[in-house]
Amino acid sequence: MTNVSICGVEFKNPVIAASGTFGFGAEYNKYFDVSKLGGIATKGLTLLPKEGNDGYRVHEIACGMMNSVGLQNPGVNKFIENELPKMKKFDTVILANLGGGCEEDYISGVIKLNDTEVDIIELNISCPNVKHGGMAFGIKSEVAYEVVSNVKKVCKKPLMVKLSPNAEDIVDMAIKCEKAGADSISLVNTFKGMAIDVKKRKPVFDNVSAGVSGPCIKPIALRMVNEVTKAVSIPVVGMGGIASGIDAIEFIMAGATAVQVGTANFIKPDVCIDIIKEIEVFMTSEGIKSLDEIRGII
Repeated sequence: MTNVSICGVEFKNPVIAASGTFGFGAEYNKYFDVSKLGGIATKGLTLLPKEGNDGYRVHEIACGMMNSVGLQNPGVNKFIENELPKMKKFDTVILANLGGGCEEDYISGVIKLNDTEVDIIELNISCPNVKHGGMAFGIKSEVAYEVVSNVKKVCKKPLMVKLSPNAEDIVDMAIKCEKAGADSISLVNTFKGMAIDVKKRKPVFDNVSAGVSGPCIKPIALRMVNEVTKAVSIPVVGMGGIASGIDAIEFIMAGATAVQVGTANFIKPDVCIDIIKEIEVFMTSEGIKSLDEIRGII
């Protein structure tokens, strides 16, 4: 059996399409039946619509990619009005990924999502805190504790907090988020990196730095997931360079309840289906009847 449960929400399998790599699901439904997925994390949402960043947004690197999209999205209201009804036609769990530039944005966004049919709110604390110099909410544990605690006070949905690997101490960050009331945790978001165009003698991205993802980050992400799962008692969803069923099994053995697949979707649109099948094949070949038998054995 590949089904898993997170915060009382049942997933038919542990494979979730990661935020920012899967649109709102309909885009990929042209290539395969997305109802076969365990879940879909929406494109990162903000309270108001965002146009995103100027200049190059995606840059290929060895064994991965970099992105500086800038959370381009239609805003929470338009998502609820236009995108969510289409997503609800799919037989899969919906995670609304929510970002914000200040604590008030998060709280207002959560209040709007409370009365919708999304199953889980995934709080993206990697966003820059515009009221405090632009440092991401997810860098310092005390700042993360404050925003998660205040969001939890108004949140009626299961609250999953997505952690940045750029945190000063990601294990302490996870512990603080659990204490603040997080029902589950997902990690890791992209690493902060840089690329240079040597011909133009300037950075590839207008913002200079950008998010690094893909297979190149997997060993580091796997280590972080393993450390975090040993430090908290709430479910952990692991991600970072997963491109095969064996990659997913590694994260589950490291302690993850489920996994999210991101960058690999750009390489092969139906890779999540491959991953689900590969997990099933591995379990059959190894005589594993439930993922509970191998979860956290490392």
